[in-house]
Amino acid sequence: MSSQVNSKEEEEVAPLQRPPSPPLHTTFAARGLHAQNFPAHKPRDLRIPSPQAITHVAWSCDGKRLAGVGIDKITRIWTPETSMESRAATHFSGGHSDDVDYISWNPTHPELFCTSSQKDRRIVFWDARQSRHTQQITLKISPVQTNYSPDGRALIFTSAGHQLFFLTYGKDSDAAKEQWQLSDKDGSIVASTAMFNHVGDGIILTHHSEHSVRVMDYPTLTLRESPAAHVGGCVAVALDPRGRYLASGGYDSIVNMFDLSEWICARTISTCENAINALSFSYDGEYLAIANTGPYIDICATETSAPLHRVPALAPSPTVTWHPSKYVFAYCGQIKLREGGPPPVAVISLFGGGI
Repeated sequence: MSSQVNSKEEEEVAPLQRPPSPPLHTTFAARGLHAQNFPAHKPRDLRIPSPQAITHVAWSCDGKRLAGVGIDKITRIWTPETSMESRAATHFSGGHSDDVDYISWNPTHPELFCTSSQKDRRIVFWDARQSRHTQQITLKISPVQTNYSPDGRALIFTSAGHQLFFLTYGKDSDAAKEQWQLSDKDGSIVASTAMFNHVGDGIILTHHSEHSVRVMDYPTLTLRESPAAHVGGCVAVALDPRGRYLASGGYDSIVNMFDLSEWICARTISTCENAINALSFSYDGEYLAIANTGPYIDICATETSAPLHRVPALAPSPTVTWHPSKYVFAYCGQIKLREGGPPPVAVISLFGGGI
């Protein structure tokens, strides 16, 4: 990595507070698993001079590519196993007339992804094998967050006005070419974040001013579960890849782990001192990464909720995402301008081994 990459801590980060020991039968040793030695690794940080932050990062479904957006109209895609230098990124441009906010990869194809922008009110679909976008959809609202269905043929997105909308992939007629179309569902459902379950027959919604998580059938949108989760608003959720748990995070700095077989809160993680921004499970579901409004990422054990390591970050990260098959996660943000200090810098970071 180039001289732009720096792993030094810029701020003192409070150490993790250790809770009481968990039941022995839930530990890695009792289950015959080798726990990862996260303290042996250091963050790898790429700094990009920019007055704006990188707002979102995402891995392709095969884990070979990592995309970052936020600082301008360009989507940057790296191949981390080759290089994470700024000049090594492939640029995708021409689809947006303003800054790109969010990116989602198609879960069925490692080359397909979509980007969205709140400012130009567009969702743009891309194929990484070609430089030009494959489809551009202009909306009447500002899309904030997007999420593909497991089969890659539906896309849900939330708006800046906290409404839920749907796109579907199909044909208007037998002779027509398949393309993305706005669903006739009217956006009457409120949500700040939305994601499909692993099967694709349900969606999980949160709202920044609601204390509960909502689970609805898809496509009927019938409410199935609405467990109370947080005081002051639920802002992040993540599904365990094994289908055992749903993790939720809120403004109250708490992370709840719901048992999906009974929809009860099995455990609570209270190691963070700041509001939660994002959650992500490792590919095997054994670890949970927690991004928050503080300059660090916490790693906890899923089965015990025990805090394992606190990763120092150069800045608070709006997102965190584990690699789909390795114990590596990516996060991002921006080092703010300080009086008498250097200009602001956008940051994209990797933590873990194997890349």
